[in-house]
Amino acid sequence: MDRFETTERADEQTGRRDTASKKKRRWREIEALKDRYRLQEELRSIDFAFDGPIDDLEF
Repeated sequence: MDRFETTERADEQTGRRDTASKKKRRWREIEALKDRYRLQEELRSIDFAFDGPIDDLEF
């Protein structure tokens, strides 16, 4: 096994890791959107007059 083959294998493994981390990041983004939607629905159920974006709220 020469140096080129070793580098090629390392690149393949890094590519797999990058793909996996992108998928995880995307799922985290989706979960965050779902949480925001759930919060907005919960606020609407508590306060029927609530009709604004949750970005305007201060916690």
